[in-house]
This record gives sequence, structure tokens and C-alpha cells, in this order.
Amino acid sequence: MTPIYRDKSGYRPPARYTADEIPAEQAPAMAAVVAALVGLAEPWQASQVWARRNWVLRFSRGDAGSYQTKEVVILTVEAINAQGGRKLFTAIEYPSFVLKDSASVAFFRYFTQS
Repeated sequence: MTPIYRDKSGYRPPARYTADEIPAEQAPAMAAVVAALVGLAEPWQASQVWARRNWVLRFSRGDAGSYQTKEVVILTVEAINAQGGRKLFTAIEYPSFVLKDSASVAFFRYFTQS
């Protein structure tokens, strides 16, 4: 895994992590990312995944003026097939690419905040 982000000073710190280097407390969040990617199935294989932290709105039923915000991690996946074709898979097509659990947000923050 290679996180690419800008720190508070605008610098893009180089970093690369292997599965063995991911802290044990972050393993459940990494499993959630992998589970979301498994949904691609054959003939597509993920070649690159972008994760970004964002906020989503949640409205109460029947009351447009009552809403809450929730911090989430949103995945975008570039995949290739056996013929060399490429395709982007987004959270619009795959709602499971919106990771709503707090562990996924903590995972994202662990690797992108200095």
C-alpha cells in the first residue's frame, strides 16, 4: 500500500507499507477495503485503488430540515481485464465502496496524518 497525500505543509511524504507493516488495530479496516474490492469479481482485477475521506449527509425520514453528517472513506477502483481493458469502478455503481465504519476512517487517518 502506498498512501499519496499532502501533509499540512503541502509536502507529499513518500511511504510504502506491506501487509506485515499494517498495525494489528488497523487490520479490520483493511479487511473492509478488501471485502469491498472482492465484489468486482472476474474478469476484472483491481490494479489501483484510490481512497478519500469525505462527509456524507444523512437525512431523517420525512424531515428534510433534519440531517446529520458522517465521515466516511470512499473508494474508486481502477481494474483491468484479461484483454487489457481498463475501467473505473466508483461508489455510485458499488455502494459498498463507501466505507461508513469508524475503523475505516481511523485506518485512513493513520496513514495520512502526521
